[in-house]
Amino acid sequence: MSAARGAEVLVAKAGSAPKVWDATEGRPSQPAMQNAIVDLREALRERLAIIGDEESRRDEKKHMARLRAISEKVDKLAAALPRPIDPQLAHYLKRRSYDKALEFLEGRGD
Repeated sequence: MSAARGAEVLVAKAGSAPKVWDATEGRPSQPAMQNAIVDLREALRERLAIIGDEESRRDEKKHMARLRAISEKVDKLAAALPRPIDPQLAHYLKRRSYDKALEFLEGRGD
């Protein structure tokens, strides 16, 4: 791990989505790091869409399979986030408080 990689920090600004910053250079890190956050946010939104999909719920077996698949995707994306991540986000992800994690990533968290 490079020194720059170890200095990346996910930070949240009031009223804005969190960004990955390279603390050694005082600027956002590579776009690939931002993509990890964007991918996670999209997967969390997809999870909510699946939960609210009335038609999907008519076939319980298929619905549960979709939920399992998106939950696995969320777990993989969370594990791939650059470290260190904000402790509050880490807490939400560890506890699988995915609604709160999404609110945090969208800048609406407490």
